[in-house]
Amino acid sequence: MEFISIFNDVMGPVMRGPSSSHTAGSYRIGRIARSLFGEQPSSVAFTFDPEGSYIKTYRQQGVDLAFAAGLMGWQITDERFFQALEFASKHGIKIEFNESSLDNPDHPNTVLIQMVSQSGQHLSLKAKSVGGGIVAISRLDNWPVNLSGKYYEIITELKKDAEPQVRDILESDDQTVNKPSEEVCGNMMLLCVQRLSALSPKVRCRLEKLPEVKNIREVRPLFYMKRGEALFSSAEEMVAKAESCGCSLGKIALNYESKLLGMTEKEALCEMLQRFDIMKASVLQGLNEQDLRMQLLRPCAKKIYEAEAKGKVALGGIHTRAAARAMAAMHVNNSMGIVCAAPTGGSAGVIPGVMCTLAEEKNLDAGKLAMALFAASAVGLIVAKRATFAAEVAGCQVEIGAAGAMAAAAVIEAADGSAQQAADAASIAFQNTMGSVCDLVQGMCEIPCHTRNAVAASNAFVCADLILGGYDNSIPLDETIDAVCATGKMLPQELRCTSLGGIAAVPSALSMPRIKKDN
Repeated sequence: MEFISIFNDVMGPVMRGPSSSHTAGSYRIGRIARSLFGEQPSSVAFTFDPEGSYIKTYRQQGVDLAFAAGLMGWQITDERFFQALEFASKHGIKIEFNESSLDNPDHPNTVLIQMVSQSGQHLSLKAKSVGGGIVAISRLDNWPVNLSGKYYEIITELKKDAEPQVRDILESDDQTVNKPSEEVCGNMMLLCVQRLSALSPKVRCRLEKLPEVKNIREVRPLFYMKRGEALFSSAEEMVAKAESCGCSLGKIALNYESKLLGMTEKEALCEMLQRFDIMKASVLQGLNEQDLRMQLLRPCAKKIYEAEAKGKVALGGIHTRAAARAMAAMHVNNSMGIVCAAPTGGSAGVIPGVMCTLAEEKNLDAGKLAMALFAASAVGLIVAKRATFAAEVAGCQVEIGAAGAMAAAAVIEAADGSAQQAADAASIAFQNTMGSVCDLVQGMCEIPCHTRNAVAASNAFVCADLILGGYDNSIPLDETIDAVCATGKMLPQELRCTSLGGIAAVPSALSMPRIKKDN
């Protein structure tokens, strides 16, 4: 199993909305495909399975733009993002999107990519976006592979008799990590090696001179690389570790990440605060109604926020203000603006709504803010290890439900609660969203995602108060997450991000007019 990191897998990615699975994940697949190809393609065909999620959402959620941006090596935050297809065409890259049954599509977000260059090079690869922006390349031409973009990954096709010599060359500089993977077909072999650095020109030259080596491909990392070992793998271990160290959940999560990635704690704190700055900017942009381009909803967060301030709502208070801020961030997310997925694009409003509310109304300093975000991340780590962040696999409960559980832990941390209390608050938050379905109206993360983000943000405060007030949670977080994942996998395809069931299938949803056309 690939290592799980807060910055790689949980509190991020920093991306353009609306979906971490569909937008950020597709962008990363495009980047990896271009890296593997090694030159500019002249044509690229993307094929989606008719039973998968991609085919239902690829235009509405900017999948086409994300693939194009990745192929051209842009940053996903590039201002030219909305013109990515036009730029690709102008630069001689013909891109097409097709629908056809795929061989063994083991994930709803599976894509077959076929690339051709002007020099006549061909490359076919199968990839999947597995949730939260995390991706996997599962086939390269006819070879099974498992490429993730979490290391420098060197893929060498060679005659199998040359394997000892090739391996010695690849390992000669002590930069390899993990056990190399091997696939054999006849007298040929595919050797995949993960490294902490790129191949030097000298090493590459030595490989290329070997007549037994057919080709060498390289994937450059899109994530932080692993430099140490994980401190814990379950919520039970996590809480026990915090208690034995006499520290909070946020502190033990900070320790986890700094040791795993080889960062100083100061560096990790700075990185987390940079991500908070992106969250704060998205909330402010949504409340100010700047550069919003949603397709079904008109902006409403500002109206709700102002109505609460004027006493024009039933009760108001911190819960309503957090809800309005969550919706503001979702306005930006659904306008393909820049957000920090936490843990996904579809849930990108919950934690920004809660954290901006805590920061402003509880006067949290930078240190407190960072610790609350690390506490939230600690819960997300356990979800990533035991379950999934993909609504395509387990419904809305593992996206917005997970964000709500994470946010509840953040509130406990901000209130100086214990690691056990934070885990319990996350557990009861999850218990109350268990079974929630993903039923995107017209394939977009707007309805019902906006109000679900708002309610999850508000609910985080309620769950924290229940635990701090004395509620005794009987079902631990590990078992709750296991139950959530199992329940999600029982949901039919129609209720897992295909827009074929739930409110997505009612007449009003099907007939709802678009405010703007698809890209």
